[in-house]
Amino acid sequence: MNTSEQAVFDLVVLGSGAGGFATAATAARHGLKVLVVEKAEHFGGTSAISGGAVWIYGSDQARAAGAKDSPEALRTYLKAIIGAGYNPALVDAFIDRGHQALRWLEHHTELRYSLRPHSPDYYPDAPGATEFGRALEMVEYDGRHLGPRFKDLKMPPPGMLLFGGMMVNRVDIQHFLNLRRSPASLWHCLKLMARYARDRLKHPRGTRLTTGNALIARLASSAFADGTTLWLRSEAQALIVERGVVTGVIVQREGRRIRVQARGGVVCAMGGFAAGQLAAGYRPETSAPHLSMSPPTNDGAALRLGEAVSAAQGEGLAANFFWAPVSELQHANGQHERFPHLVTDRAKPGVIAVDPAGRRFVNEANSYHHFVQTLFANGIGHCWLICDAEAMNRYGLGLARPKPVDNSALIAAGYLLRADSVPALAAAISVDAQALLQTLEHFNADARNGIDRAFGKGGNSYNRYMGDPQHQPNPCLAPLTKAPYYAIRLHTGDLGSARGLVTDANANVLNRSGAPIAGLYAVGNDMNSMMNGTYPGPGITLGPALTFGWIAASHIVERLQAPASHQEKPACTMN
Repeated sequence: MNTSEQAVFDLVVLGSGAGGFATAATAARHGLKVLVVEKAEHFGGTSAISGGAVWIYGSDQARAAGAKDSPEALRTYLKAIIGAGYNPALVDAFIDRGHQALRWLEHHTELRYSLRPHSPDYYPDAPGATEFGRALEMVEYDGRHLGPRFKDLKMPPPGMLLFGGMMVNRVDIQHFLNLRRSPASLWHCLKLMARYARDRLKHPRGTRLTTGNALIARLASSAFADGTTLWLRSEAQALIVERGVVTGVIVQREGRRIRVQARGGVVCAMGGFAAGQLAAGYRPETSAPHLSMSPPTNDGAALRLGEAVSAAQGEGLAANFFWAPVSELQHANGQHERFPHLVTDRAKPGVIAVDPAGRRFVNEANSYHHFVQTLFANGIGHCWLICDAEAMNRYGLGLARPKPVDNSALIAAGYLLRADSVPALAAAISVDAQALLQTLEHFNADARNGIDRAFGKGGNSYNRYMGDPQHQPNPCLAPLTKAPYYAIRLHTGDLGSARGLVTDANANVLNRSGAPIAGLYAVGNDMNSMMNGTYPGPGITLGPALTFGWIAASHIVERLQAPASHQEKPACTMN
C-alpha cells in the first residue's frame, strides 16, 4: 500500500467507547504511547449514550455494603441464563479480575462508581440471582475537566436530555417524577436546573455529565492526561501483519493514508456491527423497520479486519444483538430521533403494550432484551405502548414528558397518538376496537387487585424495582381508565451487537484453529459476547468492556516488558 505518512505508537486502540478508553487509559498510565482512532466526528460511541451502569462481581462497593454473593452463585446464575453458550474461561476471568479491574481503574484514573442500593438481576427468580451488589451506577462528572475536548464528546440524543441539554440519571428522574409530591425532590430539581442555567451561559449544553457520558468523560480525561492521542474522523482500513504478528494498522485520515506501527499491537473496540449492512443477515426478519441505537460508524469494521488474519467469529449465540424496543420521531426537518424504551415507561402503573391485534402479549416490566425476544417469538413486527391520562401525567411515555410539559408537538408530529376514548384510540392505532376494549377490561380488573394473571407484570422483584415504589398494592399495575388515552408505536430494536471476534481470557483474538493471533485484541462489542447474546442484568455489556479492556492493556504491557526470550511466539494466522 502506498502511504504518505508513518507514525509509531506502543498501542493503537480502534474505537473510543468504554472498552477502548479503558484499554487506552490503562496502557497510558503504565507509560505506553497510545493512539485512539475514532471514525466518527465525536468520541464515545454507543457507550456515551448508554446508562453507564456496570455489572461486576465482588466490587469494593458491594463488599462495603455487605452484599451477599459468591463466585459460585454468579457461575450458577450465568449458567442458568446463558445455557449451552457458557464459556468457563471468559466467565472465570470476569469473576476473578472484574473487581480487580474496577479497583485499579478507580485508583489510577478518574473512573468512579457507586453501588445501586437495590438492583435485582434481570431474572431474579433464577438460581444464583441477587437483589443487589452486582450493579453499579456511574458517579456524575464535570465535563469542564475535558477542557477543549468537551466539544468532541458525543452528546446524547435530545430525547435523553431535559431542556435541550441537561443530563439526568436514574436518581434525578425519580426526583423529577416526585417533585410535586416531595419537598426534597423539588429542592433537588431546582438545584439541577440552576446549575444547568449557569452552564448555558458559556456552554452549548450542561456540563454536569451523568450515565454513559460521565463514564467516557472520566476515562478519556485520564487517558488524555497520560498522553493518549485521539484521532477523530479517522478510519482503520487494514491491519499490518509482519511474520504472523499484527504490528499496526493503515489509517485513512484527512485524505491521507497513514501507516501506524504499534509495538504492542492493535485493540479492536469499534462497537460491533449493529448499524452496518451485515446486521440484517444476523437478526430475524420483521414486517416493520428494525431500529438500532448504534451509531452509523458501528458497521462491523473489526469483523472485516479480522477476516484478513483468519480471525474466528462467534457462532450459535442465543441472540446476535442486545435487544431493546425503540420508538422513532420524525422531526419537521426530516431528521429521525430514536428513543430506547429501557427504564422510564414500560414497567410503570397504567402502561401496557398491545400487538397489532389489540392484545397484550408480554410482561411489560421484564427486561428490554426479553421484551423484544417476545416480539420475535410471536412474529410481531411492531407493537403499541399505551397509557391513560393518569400515567401520562405522572410518568410520560417515550419522548413524551410528564405533566406539566406540553407534548403537543409530539402529537402534531405523529409520534404520540392521543384519543378521547378507547374506541378512538383503537382507530388511531388501527387495531380492533372490541379486542382493545376486552384487553383493557381484563387488565383493569387485575390491576385493581394488584395481580396480573395474564403475564405477571409486577410479579418479581426486578419488575417492582422498575415500577413506581410509591404506588400500591403493585408498583407496576394501575387500571387505564382516565381519558385521554395515548399510544406510541414500538419497533424491534437493539443497543448493539453481541456477535464478534472470538477471544481468549486475555481478550487476545483467536484464529479459526483456536490459537491466539499475536498483537490483535478485541474488547467491547467487537469481542464475542461472554454472555452469548443473553442479558442477565444491568451493565452486562459495560462491565465486561471495562474488565477485558483492562485485561487486554495489562497483557500488552506484560508482553512489552517481558524479555525477548519470554515473549509469545506468533500463531499462524493465514490459512
